[in-house]
Amino acid sequence: MATTTTRSTPTPAVAQGLSAEDTKKLLYLVKNSKSIEIKLSVPMAQHQEAALSIGLDAVESQPRHVYFFDTADQALNRAGLIVRARRRPGGRADTVVKLRPVDPAMIDAELKRSDAFKVEVDAMPGGFFVCSASYQGVATGQEVLDVAQGRMALRKLFSKEQLAFFDAHAPAGVDMNSLLAQGPILLLKLKHQPKSFERGITAEVWLWQDGKHILEISTKCEPTEAFQVGVEFRAFLEEHGIDLGAKQETKTKTAMEKFKAEHEKRQRAAKDGAFRKGQE
Repeated sequence: MATTTTRSTPTPAVAQGLSAEDTKKLLYLVKNSKSIEIKLSVPMAQHQEAALSIGLDAVESQPRHVYFFDTADQALNRAGLIVRARRRPGGRADTVVKLRPVDPAMIDAELKRSDAFKVEVDAMPGGFFVCSASYQGVATGQEVLDVAQGRMALRKLFSKEQLAFFDAHAPAGVDMNSLLAQGPILLLKLKHQPKSFERGITAEVWLWQDGKHILEISTKCEPTEAFQVGVEFRAFLEEHGIDLGAKQETKTKTAMEKFKAEHEKRQRAAKDGAFRKGQE
């Protein structure tokens, strides 16, 4: 599925290490998506050095509190469905129902015309790429708190379009109102315009209470620009000494792994408590 653009533009920055079949798949996804996000995670040991080199100023960042909603055994996560809400400054909040991976060519054209519906390809070093479809929504920060603390039903947080999207893709028997609130995770988000890169970048730091943190740096572009921007972004990152060969960590996967570990820890504690009580 090669095009004139992909033949004339260098591809290694985006498709480095991909097989011929995977490269063909990536070109197909890019062609049929609305936007492309090229991103990478910076190793923890390099966070401060990378931030200083790029010119990131933490004082200019905006905080978010991120909540995920899933069953205790993460049935949604296993099905590739993400339900999330983020509290933002000023009493605002945003919500999303996201499905991945998806085949963008199979998505209904009516959905694609909605401004609230996004089809996007995420690409990271090491040959990782995935296409997702998501329905965006807005809420208030207080509504998110009310849901997280059990004072409001979860379905009331989402639009009717988001609910229909959830109902169409959720595993059988999973009711949105039965999902558990997981979080919050503190997120610091910063939009930055580097001097040596003509496009804006976004930096996100996700911070967990156990000291774990992920720094992700990303830039977005139109599908027709994907490979050229990939080349330029790679050059920018290398110029600032960022290790593109480092192991990549994704925010959602890390969050869900930590939630799973916390749930299992609580289960073990409850069993131990029941056992000790039975011995009394």
